[in-house]
Amino acid sequence: MGVCKKVVSSFSYSWKKKRALTEAQRQLKLPEHSLKTECPTRWGSRQAMVDRVLEQQKAIAQVFSGDRKARHLTLTWQDIDVLEAINKSLSPLVEFTDALSGEKYVSVSFLKPTLHLFNNQILEVQEEDTDLAKSIKLKIVHYLNDKYSDTATQELLDMASALDPRFKLKYVNEDKRGSIEDRLIAEMKTVMENIPLETAATPAEDTEDAPKKKKKGLSSFFKATVTPPQQQDQAIASELQSYLQREILDAEEDPLKWWMESQRLYPRLSNLARKYLCIPATSSSSERVFSTCGNIVTCLRSSLKPDHVNRLVFLAKNL
Repeated sequence: MGVCKKVVSSFSYSWKKKRALTEAQRQLKLPEHSLKTECPTRWGSRQAMVDRVLEQQKAIAQVFSGDRKARHLTLTWQDIDVLEAINKSLSPLVEFTDALSGEKYVSVSFLKPTLHLFNNQILEVQEEDTDLAKSIKLKIVHYLNDKYSDTATQELLDMASALDPRFKLKYVNEDKRGSIEDRLIAEMKTVMENIPLETAATPAEDTEDAPKKKKKGLSSFFKATVTPPQQQDQAIASELQSYLQREILDAEEDPLKWWMESQRLYPRLSNLARKYLCIPATSSSSERVFSTCGNIVTCLRSSLKPDHVNRLVFLAKNL
Protein backbone atom coordinates (compact mmCIF):
# COMPACT_ATOMS: atom_id res chain seq x y z
CA MET A 1 0.00 0.00 0.00
CA GLY A 2 2.94 2.33 0.70
CA VAL A 3 4.30 1.81 -2.81
CA CYS A 4 0.83 2.38 -4.24
CA LYS A 5 0.53 5.72 -2.42
CA LYS A 6 3.98 6.83 -3.64
CA VAL A 7 3.04 5.97 -7.23
CA VAL A 8 -0.14 8.09 -7.01
CA SER A 9 1.59 11.02 -5.29
CA SER A 10 4.37 11.07 -7.91
CA PHE A 11 1.73 11.81 -10.55
CA SER A 12 -0.24 14.22 -8.36
CA TYR A 13 2.65 16.70 -8.00
CA SER A 14 4.04 16.56 -11.56
CA TRP A 15 2.21 17.93 -14.57
CA LYS A 16 4.84 16.36 -16.83
CA LYS A 17 4.04 12.88 -15.51
CA LYS A 18 0.32 13.57 -15.92
CA ARG A 19 0.88 14.52 -19.55
CA ALA A 20 3.08 11.46 -20.10
CA LEU A 21 0.40 9.25 -18.50
CA THR A 22 -2.25 10.60 -20.87
CA GLU A 23 -0.02 9.89 -23.87
CA ALA A 24 0.70 6.35 -22.63
CA GLN A 25 -3.02 5.74 -22.13
CA ARG A 26 -3.71 6.74 -25.72
CA GLN A 27 -0.92 4.52 -27.05
CA LEU A 28 -2.06 1.52 -25.01
CA LYS A 29 -5.76 2.29 -25.67
CA LEU A 30 -6.56 2.49 -21.95
CA PRO A 31 -9.29 4.68 -20.42
CA GLU A 32 -7.98 8.20 -19.93
CA HIS A 33 -8.57 8.22 -16.19
CA SER A 34 -6.52 10.10 -13.63
CA LEU A 35 -5.17 8.26 -10.59
CA LYS A 36 -7.13 8.46 -7.35
CA THR A 37 -5.69 9.46 -3.99
CA GLU A 38 -6.64 7.76 -0.75
CA CYS A 39 -8.58 9.82 1.81
CA PRO A 40 -7.87 8.70 5.42
CA THR A 41 -11.45 9.39 6.54
CA ARG A 42 -13.10 7.43 3.72
CA TRP A 43 -12.51 3.68 3.61
CA GLY A 44 -13.74 3.24 0.04
CA SER A 45 -11.05 5.59 -1.29
CA ARG A 46 -8.28 3.03 -0.60
CA GLN A 47 -10.00 0.37 -2.68
CA ALA A 48 -10.68 2.96 -5.40
CA MET A 49 -6.98 3.93 -5.44
CA VAL A 50 -5.89 0.29 -5.76
CA ASP A 51 -8.45 -0.41 -8.49
CA ARG A 52 -7.32 2.59 -10.56
CA VAL A 53 -3.61 1.71 -10.20
CA LEU A 54 -4.34 -1.85 -11.39
CA GLU A 55 -6.33 -0.47 -14.33
CA GLN A 56 -3.48 1.83 -15.38
CA GLN A 57 -0.49 -0.36 -14.40
CA LYS A 58 0.79 -0.70 -18.00
CA ALA A 59 0.62 3.05 -18.62
CA ILE A 60 2.29 3.74 -15.26
CA ALA A 61 5.10 1.28 -16.06
CA GLN A 62 5.65 2.94 -19.46
CA VAL A 63 5.94 6.41 -17.87
CA PHE A 64 8.36 5.21 -15.16
CA SER A 65 10.52 3.37 -17.70
CA GLY A 66 11.57 6.73 -19.15
CA ASP A 67 12.22 8.39 -15.79
CA ARG A 68 15.38 7.30 -13.96
CA LYS A 69 14.42 9.04 -10.72
CA ALA A 70 11.03 7.34 -10.50
CA ARG A 71 11.95 3.99 -12.04
CA HIS A 72 12.27 2.37 -8.61
CA LEU A 73 8.52 2.95 -8.08
CA THR A 74 7.57 0.57 -10.90
CA LEU A 75 5.26 -2.09 -9.50
CA THR A 76 6.77 -5.59 -9.36
CA TRP A 77 4.78 -8.75 -10.00
CA GLN A 78 4.69 -9.33 -6.23
CA ASP A 79 3.15 -5.87 -5.74
CA ILE A 80 0.58 -6.60 -8.44
CA ASP A 81 -0.37 -9.91 -6.81
CA VAL A 82 -0.88 -8.22 -3.45
CA LEU A 83 -2.94 -5.38 -4.92
CA GLU A 84 -5.10 -7.80 -6.93
CA ALA A 85 -5.79 -9.89 -3.81
CA ILE A 86 -6.77 -6.76 -1.87
CA ASN A 87 -8.96 -5.44 -4.68
CA LYS A 88 -10.69 -8.78 -5.22
CA SER A 89 -11.54 -9.05 -1.51
CA LEU A 90 -12.64 -5.44 -0.94
CA SER A 91 -14.40 -4.44 -4.17
CA PRO A 92 -17.63 -6.42 -3.44
CA LEU A 93 -17.97 -4.54 -0.14
CA VAL A 94 -17.99 -1.04 -1.66
CA GLU A 95 -21.61 -1.09 -2.80
CA PHE A 96 -22.78 -2.49 0.54
CA THR A 97 -20.87 0.23 2.40
CA ASP A 98 -22.50 2.99 0.36
CA ALA A 99 -25.97 1.43 0.63
CA LEU A 100 -25.78 0.97 4.42
CA SER A 101 -24.55 4.55 4.85
CA GLY A 102 -27.74 6.07 3.44
CA GLU A 103 -30.13 8.12 5.56
CA LYS A 104 -33.23 8.55 3.37
CA TYR A 105 -34.40 4.94 3.53
CA VAL A 106 -34.54 2.01 5.95
CA SER A 107 -31.06 0.55 6.46
CA VAL A 108 -30.86 -1.13 9.89
CA SER A 109 -32.96 -4.12 8.81
CA PHE A 110 -30.41 -4.86 6.05
CA LEU A 111 -27.61 -5.65 8.51
CA LYS A 112 -28.72 -9.21 9.28
CA PRO A 113 -29.24 -10.16 5.60
CA THR A 114 -25.93 -8.48 4.67
CA LEU A 115 -23.98 -10.40 7.31
CA HIS A 116 -25.62 -13.62 6.13
CA LEU A 117 -24.65 -12.81 2.54
CA PHE A 118 -21.04 -12.04 3.52
CA ASN A 119 -20.65 -15.28 5.48
CA ASN A 120 -22.23 -17.57 2.91
CA GLN A 121 -21.52 -16.05 -0.50
CA ILE A 122 -19.52 -12.87 -1.02
CA LEU A 123 -16.67 -13.48 1.46
CA GLU A 124 -16.75 -17.24 1.34
CA VAL A 125 -13.28 -18.63 0.66
CA GLN A 126 -12.91 -20.04 -2.88
CA GLU A 127 -10.44 -22.66 -4.06
CA GLU A 128 -8.89 -20.35 -6.66
CA ASP A 129 -8.22 -17.60 -4.08
CA THR A 130 -4.63 -16.87 -3.16
CA ASP A 131 -3.46 -17.33 0.42
CA LEU A 132 -3.52 -13.57 0.95
CA ALA A 133 -7.08 -13.25 -0.41
CA LYS A 134 -8.22 -16.11 1.84
CA SER A 135 -6.61 -14.45 4.84
CA ILE A 136 -8.22 -11.07 4.06
CA LYS A 137 -11.68 -12.61 3.63
CA LEU A 138 -11.43 -14.62 6.86
CA LYS A 139 -10.28 -11.59 8.85
CA ILE A 140 -13.07 -9.39 7.48
CA VAL A 141 -15.72 -12.00 8.30
CA HIS A 142 -14.27 -12.56 11.78
CA TYR A 143 -14.18 -8.81 12.46
CA LEU A 144 -17.78 -8.24 11.34
CA ASN A 145 -19.14 -11.24 13.25
CA ASP A 146 -17.29 -10.14 16.37
CA LYS A 147 -18.49 -6.53 15.98
CA TYR A 148 -22.15 -7.58 16.01
CA SER A 149 -21.81 -10.52 18.44
CA ASP A 150 -23.08 -8.60 21.46
CA THR A 151 -26.40 -10.03 22.73
CA ALA A 152 -28.18 -6.66 22.89
CA THR A 153 -27.01 -5.78 19.38
CA GLN A 154 -28.14 -9.15 18.02
CA GLU A 155 -31.60 -8.70 19.58
CA LEU A 156 -31.87 -5.22 18.09
CA LEU A 157 -30.94 -6.48 14.61
CA ASP A 158 -33.35 -9.41 14.93
CA MET A 159 -36.19 -7.10 15.93
CA ALA A 160 -35.45 -4.69 13.08
CA SER A 161 -35.29 -7.55 10.57
CA ALA A 162 -38.50 -9.09 11.93
CA LEU A 163 -40.36 -5.78 11.57
CA ASP A 164 -39.26 -5.33 7.97
CA PRO A 165 -41.93 -6.96 5.74
CA ARG A 166 -39.20 -7.79 3.20
CA PHE A 167 -37.38 -10.15 5.60
CA LYS A 168 -39.44 -10.89 8.74
CA LEU A 169 -37.89 -13.96 10.46
CA LYS A 170 -36.06 -15.20 7.38
CA TYR A 171 -32.60 -14.29 8.69
CA VAL A 172 -33.27 -14.92 12.39
CA ASN A 173 -31.75 -18.12 13.80
CA GLU A 174 -34.36 -20.81 14.33
CA ASP A 175 -33.45 -21.22 18.01
CA LYS A 176 -34.06 -17.48 18.56
CA ARG A 177 -37.35 -17.12 16.69
CA GLY A 178 -39.44 -18.02 19.73
CA SER A 179 -37.71 -15.44 21.91
CA ILE A 180 -38.07 -12.76 19.22
CA GLU A 181 -41.80 -13.48 18.90
CA ASP A 182 -42.13 -13.27 22.71
CA ARG A 183 -40.32 -9.93 22.73
CA LEU A 184 -42.53 -8.63 19.92
CA ILE A 185 -45.64 -9.61 21.91
CA ALA A 186 -44.26 -7.98 25.09
CA GLU A 187 -43.48 -4.72 23.28
CA MET A 188 -46.86 -4.76 21.55
CA LYS A 189 -48.49 -4.91 25.00
CA THR A 190 -46.36 -1.97 26.12
CA VAL A 191 -47.35 0.00 23.03
CA MET A 192 -51.01 -0.71 23.70
CA GLU A 193 -50.67 0.52 27.30
CA ASN A 194 -48.86 3.73 26.31
CA ILE A 195 -50.82 4.55 23.15
CA PRO A 196 -54.58 4.04 22.85
CA LEU A 197 -55.45 1.61 20.07
CA GLU A 198 -57.65 4.16 18.28
CA THR A 199 -54.77 6.67 18.26
CA ALA A 200 -52.31 4.09 17.00
CA ALA A 201 -54.58 2.85 14.22
CA THR A 202 -56.02 6.13 12.99
CA PRO A 203 -53.85 8.80 11.34
CA ALA A 204 -54.10 12.37 12.57
CA GLU A 205 -56.96 14.37 11.06
CA ASP A 206 -57.26 18.05 10.41
CA THR A 207 -59.02 19.67 13.36
CA GLU A 208 -60.79 22.20 11.13
CA ASP A 209 -62.48 19.51 9.01
CA ALA A 210 -63.25 17.22 11.95
CA PRO A 211 -66.93 17.04 12.87
CA LYS A 212 -68.06 18.46 16.18
CA LYS A 213 -68.29 16.10 19.13
CA LYS A 214 -71.70 14.70 19.84
CA LYS A 215 -73.19 15.26 23.23
CA LYS A 216 -72.73 12.30 25.57
CA GLY A 217 -75.79 10.20 26.09
CA LEU A 218 -76.67 8.17 29.19
CA SER A 219 -75.73 4.92 27.40
CA SER A 220 -72.11 6.05 26.96
CA PHE A 221 -71.51 5.64 30.71
CA PHE A 222 -72.32 1.92 30.46
CA LYS A 223 -70.14 1.26 27.40
CA ALA A 224 -67.27 -1.16 28.06
CA THR A 225 -63.99 0.77 27.88
CA VAL A 226 -61.55 -1.86 29.15
CA THR A 227 -60.86 -4.99 27.13
CA PRO A 228 -60.33 -8.12 29.25
CA PRO A 229 -56.65 -9.20 29.42
CA GLN A 230 -57.38 -12.54 27.74
CA GLN A 231 -58.96 -10.84 24.73
CA GLN A 232 -56.02 -8.41 24.55
CA ASP A 233 -53.50 -11.28 24.52
CA GLN A 234 -55.48 -13.09 21.84
CA ALA A 235 -55.71 -9.95 19.70
CA ILE A 236 -51.95 -9.32 20.01
CA ALA A 237 -51.03 -12.92 19.18
CA SER A 238 -53.46 -12.93 16.26
CA GLU A 239 -52.04 -9.68 14.87
CA LEU A 240 -48.46 -10.99 15.06
CA GLN A 241 -49.24 -14.34 13.46
CA SER A 242 -51.26 -12.67 10.71
CA TYR A 243 -48.26 -10.44 9.93
CA LEU A 244 -45.73 -13.30 9.96
CA GLN A 245 -47.90 -15.53 7.78
CA ARG A 246 -48.48 -12.83 5.19
CA GLU A 247 -46.45 -13.03 1.99
CA ILE A 248 -42.99 -11.43 2.17
CA LEU A 249 -42.69 -8.05 0.44
CA ASP A 250 -40.46 -7.71 -2.62
CA ALA A 251 -36.93 -6.57 -1.73
CA GLU A 252 -37.22 -3.50 -3.99
CA GLU A 253 -40.39 -2.22 -2.27
CA ASP A 254 -40.42 0.49 0.40
CA PRO A 255 -41.25 -0.99 3.85
CA LEU A 256 -42.31 2.41 5.23
CA LYS A 257 -44.89 2.80 2.50
CA TRP A 258 -46.12 -0.75 3.21
CA TRP A 259 -46.52 -0.02 6.91
CA MET A 260 -48.38 3.21 6.18
CA GLU A 261 -50.86 1.28 4.05
CA SER A 262 -51.13 -1.60 6.55
CA GLN A 263 -51.24 0.29 9.84
CA ARG A 264 -54.99 -0.29 10.25
CA LEU A 265 -54.46 -4.05 9.98
CA TYR A 266 -51.46 -4.05 12.32
CA PRO A 267 -51.85 -1.01 14.62
CA ARG A 268 -49.49 -2.24 17.34
CA LEU A 269 -46.81 -3.63 15.03
CA SER A 270 -46.83 -0.44 12.92
CA ASN A 271 -45.83 1.56 16.00
CA LEU A 272 -43.02 -0.89 16.73
CA ALA A 273 -41.86 -0.51 13.13
CA ARG A 274 -41.61 3.25 13.66
CA LYS A 275 -39.48 2.65 16.73
CA TYR A 276 -36.96 0.27 15.12
CA LEU A 277 -36.83 1.03 11.39
CA CYS A 278 -35.82 4.67 11.93
CA ILE A 279 -32.43 3.57 13.34
CA PRO A 280 -29.54 4.19 10.89
CA ALA A 281 -27.31 1.18 10.20
CA THR A 282 -24.08 3.20 10.44
CA SER A 283 -22.82 6.47 11.94
CA SER A 284 -22.21 7.95 8.47
CA SER A 285 -25.28 10.21 8.62
CA SER A 286 -24.17 11.86 11.88
CA GLU A 287 -20.59 12.18 10.61
CA ARG A 288 -21.90 13.93 7.50
CA VAL A 289 -23.57 16.50 9.77
CA PHE A 290 -20.26 17.15 11.55
CA SER A 291 -18.51 17.52 8.16
CA THR A 292 -21.18 19.98 7.03
CA CYS A 293 -20.76 21.99 10.24
CA GLY A 294 -16.99 22.01 9.75
CA ASN A 295 -17.42 23.45 6.26
CA ILE A 296 -19.76 26.16 7.55
CA VAL A 297 -18.11 27.22 10.83
CA THR A 298 -14.60 28.06 9.65
CA CYS A 299 -11.95 30.37 11.14
CA LEU A 300 -13.31 33.22 9.03
CA ARG A 301 -16.89 32.62 10.23
CA SER A 302 -16.27 31.89 13.90
CA SER A 303 -18.71 34.58 15.09
CA LEU A 304 -21.84 32.90 13.71
CA LYS A 305 -24.62 32.53 16.25
CA PRO A 306 -25.88 28.99 17.07
CA ASP A 307 -29.34 29.61 15.57
CA HIS A 308 -27.80 30.87 12.33
CA VAL A 309 -25.50 27.79 12.19
CA ASN A 310 -28.50 25.50 12.67
CA ARG A 311 -30.34 27.16 9.78
CA LEU A 312 -27.31 26.93 7.49
CA VAL A 313 -26.75 23.25 8.34
CA PHE A 314 -30.43 22.52 7.72
CA LEU A 315 -30.30 24.24 4.32
CA ALA A 316 -27.05 22.47 3.37
CA LYS A 317 -28.46 19.04 4.28
CA ASN A 318 -31.68 19.60 2.30
CA LEU A 319 -30.31 21.08 -0.92
